[in-house]
Amino acid sequence: MKIHEYQAKQILRGFGVNTPQGIGCFSVEEAVEAARKLGGSVWAVKAQIHAGGRGKGGGVKVARSLDEVKQFAEKILGMTLVTHQTGLRGQVVRRLLVEQGIDTRREFYIGLVVDRSSRRVCLMASSEGGMDIEEVAARNPEKIHKVLIDPLAGLTVQDADDIAGKIGIAETAVEEARTLFQSLYQAYDSTDASLVEINPLILTAEDHIVALDAKMSFDDNALFRHPDIAGLRDLDEEDPAEIEASQHGLSYISLDGNIGCLVNGAGLAMATMDIIKLYGGNPANFLDVGGGATAEKVAEAFKLMLRNPKLQAILVNIFGGIMKCDVIAEGVVAAARELKLNVPLVVRLEGTNVNLGKKILGESGLRIISAGNMADAAEKAVMAAQSTAPATEFATKGV
Repeated sequence: MKIHEYQAKQILRGFGVNTPQGIGCFSVEEAVEAARKLGGSVWAVKAQIHAGGRGKGGGVKVARSLDEVKQFAEKILGMTLVTHQTGLRGQVVRRLLVEQGIDTRREFYIGLVVDRSSRRVCLMASSEGGMDIEEVAARNPEKIHKVLIDPLAGLTVQDADDIAGKIGIAETAVEEARTLFQSLYQAYDSTDASLVEINPLILTAEDHIVALDAKMSFDDNALFRHPDIAGLRDLDEEDPAEIEASQHGLSYISLDGNIGCLVNGAGLAMATMDIIKLYGGNPANFLDVGGGATAEKVAEAFKLMLRNPKLQAILVNIFGGIMKCDVIAEGVVAAARELKLNVPLVVRLEGTNVNLGKKILGESGLRIISAGNMADAAEKAVMAAQSTAPATEFATKGV
């Protein structure tokens, strides 16, 4: 789960991380009042969306008067902000952050993520702040420095100071940098975060270290331990189909293709999408019904896929373990009948009760294309999606 910058900074301040003073706003009037309350003569007016690159897209402005705060707030609120992370459709701005301006001397990057190969949290830092870390990694990989954090020892003084030195933080600011790095790790660990990113981290004209920007994401599976963080979820920033899927216990992500995928297990779902691409097709979604799917859950999965106007075929790929093939077959038949399915349906079943599942499909009277293995299923799904023949020509074939 992602949250907005102003929410992330509020959490980080609770762990002692130094950030600019700022106020989240939902209207132009609130933005002007926030600037007046914060005081000073310079303010940053920042669009709040769950994507990076806001400044390049025109979503971050520096105001030098209350009139400019009003002008920028009117321009940014309600705009469709397009960045490299939003895609061409962009994201509507519904919230702002008004922040005190800060005189910046240098910019750095600091981030915390899980390194799965070492099974530890990795702290990454760079002297190239204000840039996409992917761009730095591509052009100047030697400028990215990492430390793998021992979960028992935490981020040590030695490691924090070493990172500060490597990215060029002035000696006079190393102590503040160390405190901030350790506070970031504490925040990451205590909140079950999956990402904490400060870009840029700045050295001010007075030699103070400040988190000028902040991004936090959290492990959905741990949110039950953090109801306060779960309450920060902004549904306006999420795909409505993905929200609905989560309410039914489905893992669903919309994609740009035309072949719907209904699979049990995240690994098999990824492999299914890969093999569709291998045979020249494009998956329309990632959809994992999980190991305990019911017929009702399968029906909901079909409804989600069928809302995609680009959908031209559906591939059901099930390996029956805990999830039995006959249960999936019953769900497929019920959904196809209820929804009057009018796109080609390819089904590949394997595993527990596979023969019973195939029998249910074969006796259903529905137009189903049977597949013997994953390659066969992908090839048939791609052919069905590319075909200009009407759906009535697709008949049950050896189910």
